[in-house]
Amino acid sequence: MIQVIKIGGGILENEASREIFLRQFAALQGPKVLVHGGGRLATTMAQRLGVAQQMIDGRRVTDKETLDIVTMVYGGLVNKQVVTLLQTMGVNAIGLTGADGGWMRSVKRPIKNGIDYGFVGDVTQVKGNHLHMLIDNGLTPVIAPITYSEEGLLLNTNADTVASETAISLAPEVQLTFCFEKAGVLRDADDESTLIPCITRESYKQLLADGIVSGGMIPKIDNAFAAIEHGVQSVRITHANNLQGGTIIQEK
Repeated sequence: MIQVIKIGGGILENEASREIFLRQFAALQGPKVLVHGGGRLATTMAQRLGVAQQMIDGRRVTDKETLDIVTMVYGGLVNKQVVTLLQTMGVNAIGLTGADGGWMRSVKRPIKNGIDYGFVGDVTQVKGNHLHMLIDNGLTPVIAPITYSEEGLLLNTNADTVASETAISLAPEVQLTFCFEKAGVLRDADDESTLIPCITRESYKQLLADGIVSGGMIPKIDNAFAAIEHGVQSVRITHANNLQGGTIIQEK
């Protein structure tokens, strides 16, 4: 069984929470893959540089200046910090973007309904055998959410999508876990006791209609269902400190 863990940038930007999570990840037995975000750090860097940011349904609109920033932050600063810390914890980690080894390719998202996301990638090809080669040789891939196109463009790609596509490429013997700062999917975002223990496709429709699920949680749950549909054994959304808890996503 391969465990694919996705960790959000909100955890990684705080040194204490980052170390707690990475020690848990390092302690996991068996083969594993870590996919990380870094959106908050990218936003902070953009603010420092005076580059305005726009989000639509939890997804970042990426102009050329923003693409440079997310590439530096995701593929550089965050990725190498995580790889370095895991090395000190006894995990032989190797940092990757989708361009490294050509293992995750995408196309630039077309303009749809008048929305132009800019340099954002929609995944078209994933070579899971490339990851298997690394894993079989004792390496732990640490993946930044930057992919590449046939034309040679680097493309900002939603980290939840990258995690889902990674898990699908390694299926069926895969468990996928999305980790962030909350206990799981909550009915009230400010009340941890309102955890929703299980979400099915039917209940998800109602949660969307009621506005309980919104923003960045939408692509996270969409990607969870996509992973299950393509053979991933189990998916959960949970707090970074509780890898066995949270909300289970299932078909019915």
